[in-house]
Amino acid sequence: MPLAYVNGALLAEEDARISVFDHGLVVGDGVFETVLLHNGAPFALTRHLQRLERSATGLGISPPPSEEVAAAVAAVVGSVDYLLGRIRITVTAGLGPLGSGRIPGPPTLVVACSEVEDEDHLGRAAIVPWTRNEHGALTGLKTTSYAENALALARAAEEGADEALFANTAGMLCEGTGSNIFVVHEGELVTPPLSSGCLAGVTRALVLERIAGHEADVPMAELDSPRVTEAFLTSTIRGVQPLACLGRRELAAPGPESEKAALCYRELLGEVDP
Repeated sequence: MPLAYVNGALLAEEDARISVFDHGLVVGDGVFETVLLHNGAPFALTRHLQRLERSATGLGISPPPSEEVAAAVAAVVGSVDYLLGRIRITVTAGLGPLGSGRIPGPPTLVVACSEVEDEDHLGRAAIVPWTRNEHGALTGLKTTSYAENALALARAAEEGADEALFANTAGMLCEGTGSNIFVVHEGELVTPPLSSGCLAGVTRALVLERIAGHEADVPMAELDSPRVTEAFLTSTIRGVQPLACLGRRELAAPGPESEKAALCYRELLGEVDP
């Protein structure tokens, strides 16, 4: 029977609950990680736990010990009978008032897992009119405040796309709602730098470390230009996903750089904790 971990207890999914006064529910005051369950094991867990700690610290939440989180992940994974899934680790500021102020107390830790389909398809990314604030208080933190992403993804779905891309306030390409983006621009494989306001994606980092891409600002207007010849998204669940549509443009996909990155990623999956 699948189990969830809530504040030290392993519970059946239907019994796993948090308080209505939890600040993560009341004002979205929390951080999270999504970890890929691949062949029954969490992939790149150490990197995800390191980012979870950075995000929690950046939000002013005392992060739970990594050893506790890793043990909770192992217990939850051990309760499921599928090999491919999404592990969700959530840490909130804990109990609080029905407002933005916090009260001293322990954080809430929840770990859950769900099965995902093994999908291998080309992506389609729409460009939304809203911007990421590269100078904001939450920039670079993976917080539970995802309403902006939900709204953008709904807009993308209306346009027949499965991801939405944001510019930052300087008009530079930033990221997707739950992904990083790589483009081949003027013959070079590039991805927006962290200074653009994008999240430091785990899959993004793995791809940058293993292939010849580099960080560079790309003006959003360039996505309409033939100077951008291919593109792909990276994320925990997508892995490396070539794009057949980039805004208003159809692309020949997968292109050679996308194929090389996808092959590299498939090889990385065999390492469990790269």
